[in-house]
Amino acid sequence: MKLLIGRMLLVLVILQAVLGASSCNNQKAEEVILTPPAEMNDGIHVGTPTDVNIDERYIKDAIQKIYAGKFGEIHSMLIYKNDKLVVEEYFPGHLYAWDKPYYHGDYVEYGLETMHSVMSVTKSFVSACIGIAIDKGFIKSVDQSIFDYLPEHQHLLTNNREYITIEHLLTMTSGLAWDEWSAAHGTESANDMDRLYFDCNDPVTCVLDREWWAEPGTFFTYNGGGIVILGEILRNATGLDLDEFSKKYLFAPLGIKEGTWMKYPNGVVVEAASSLSVTPRNMLKLGVTYLDNGMWNGERILSADWVAKSSTVYHNNVGIKLPIEDSGKNGYGYTWWQSELYHGGKNIKMYRANGWGGQVIMVFPELDMTVVFTSGNWAGKSKLFKLVRQYILPSIEMRGNYLPLWL
Repeated sequence: MKLLIGRMLLVLVILQAVLGASSCNNQKAEEVILTPPAEMNDGIHVGTPTDVNIDERYIKDAIQKIYAGKFGEIHSMLIYKNDKLVVEEYFPGHLYAWDKPYYHGDYVEYGLETMHSVMSVTKSFVSACIGIAIDKGFIKSVDQSIFDYLPEHQHLLTNNREYITIEHLLTMTSGLAWDEWSAAHGTESANDMDRLYFDCNDPVTCVLDREWWAEPGTFFTYNGGGIVILGEILRNATGLDLDEFSKKYLFAPLGIKEGTWMKYPNGVVVEAASSLSVTPRNMLKLGVTYLDNGMWNGERILSADWVAKSSTVYHNNVGIKLPIEDSGKNGYGYTWWQSELYHGGKNIKMYRANGWGGQVIMVFPELDMTVVFTSGNWAGKSKLFKLVRQYILPSIEMRGNYLPLWL
């Protein structure tokens, strides 16, 4: 009997502590004021979390944890659901600086109009441009040999390289040797992507003049150099540099007024793998277009088939672990990563454009939701999946049953 009474008292003490902690955490969450996203007449409709049945207490908790540095350095968080941008938060942080410790430049207040380097999210903008070029007849098919559109590099058409197709570059399965994951970035780096900038007069030649690792189409190797070649294919097929083509056929239809690209030292080849800078809202526009199967505000930007191929795992591109984030095992399609997250008692699909340091456009088709982050975690692992699992998904799933997640 004494043992039973003791256990009952212990349960009461724990329950009181939990309720007290819950009340305390609720109070802290209430201290955060969610500012409604601004109506900018930019094609993005705005609303509040309540409009789309998001429990904003989870979002407020997430914001507190971001300010406390629990997820490293995050610069923006945007949530778009049910045709409305309902969360748009910006945080102070460092500008990207190639030659500074932790790649941290000046400390600034990020905001609505701050341009942000999106790193490898650039690849998904390039992929969209390739899809548009095919839709408009500039390029016939992803099944074509890349050498059909590389007239200045026919001397490299040796040793079966003609079997590399546009699709192989989009899916990182060219089979050519490449390594940009095992070495840190820097001017003296062994990272193949860095060497492409510092050591190559002609980046296209430096990518294609590599030994074979595998037969094209059979083996995934993350290869930003292949995306650079896609930029050159686009230039030769359309007569427009990638920056010009994107402005005319992608940015203008989406109402993106600003977007900057970097070119290699030769001044001709656009660095198509990671050089784009845009605002988080403009990242969101691309994500919403994919969420809506290629449509933007009633206008067809991309074919639904292109969106499907982008968001579907290509052949053997499964079980891939990214060293830069906490996403676990992933699949890969036309420059978009695929994952599954647990929500509502089942696994749901999420696909995303992904960039070093925590730049990401997440698309959740089953939730009618797109989430955008920009970050400054270039010297460490991004923890955005933890943030999404612990705060954003529960804000939908557990509305009305708020539970502080640190308990």
